[in-house]
Amino acid sequence: MAYLEIKNFYKSFGQTKVLKGIDLSLEKGEVVSIIGSSGSGKTTLLRCINFLETPNEGTMTLDGELLFDGSVKKAEKEKFLREKRLNFGLVFQSFHLFPQYTVLKNITLAPTLLLKKKVKDYKKQLKNKAKLDNSLTKKQIAEMVSIFKKENLEEIKSDSLALIKKIGLEEKINSFPCELSGGQCQRVAIARALALKPKILCFDEPTSALDPELTGEVLKVIRSLKDEDRTMIIVTHEMGFAKNVSDKIVFMADGVVEECGDPQTVLTNPKSKKLIHFLSSVTNKDGE
Repeated sequence: MAYLEIKNFYKSFGQTKVLKGIDLSLEKGEVVSIIGSSGSGKTTLLRCINFLETPNEGTMTLDGELLFDGSVKKAEKEKFLREKRLNFGLVFQSFHLFPQYTVLKNITLAPTLLLKKKVKDYKKQLKNKAKLDNSLTKKQIAEMVSIFKKENLEEIKSDSLALIKKIGLEEKINSFPCELSGGQCQRVAIARALALKPKILCFDEPTSALDPELTGEVLKVIRSLKDEDRTMIIVTHEMGFAKNVSDKIVFMADGVVEECGDPQTVLTNPKSKKLIHFLSSVTNKDGE
């Protein structure tokens, strides 16, 4: 079984059918780029994978666990959706950084909020243990919870500093988004997504909001993640980048997977007439 397996995804908005039976699979450590014209359903598929939209039909399995089954018509509570979203990290086109927070705070914010639940659960476990065997006093529980929280906060900060170093922005650690270039903002957005340690990292046109001269620095970071064998799904219009970083390329058209295969075959020997037409209309097929 594939690490991520999507079968028969359908999604409509009113009378408009956007996804029309999508099948997609990824192995662990694999990078898949999704290409296609505007309106082909690429972003909607990515949003369905990240539980920001709910498919009308289909199933999704991750690492052997069934995450979604469209045949079960039951509205899930938001807390369960949040837990499922933690399997995926999503980097948006337009960064979506919090303007009032520094680079470091933008990256540590989500893990710190998640820690509140972990602290609450840990405290509950200790209280249950105390009820069973009277081995812990209230003071001991409070001290253990305090130590647990402190150690985790230190780990969050340490991990975040390592991510900031990875994206090459050590000198911007206390800067605000308004003080950064577009490329720097996008690198912070990538680090923020990584901070929650997702199983799969997703990118929605990560360079589309950038000037051409800033695109390269973002693509360099994504390439470095590829070298770490991270599992990634990338919706992109950068054909040269897709060719160089991907293990597999998926071409979508009119809500279906029109063609899929290794980059060399898909981009240099396309079979579909729609793909041939698409490639003839885009630049940067080969390139850096």
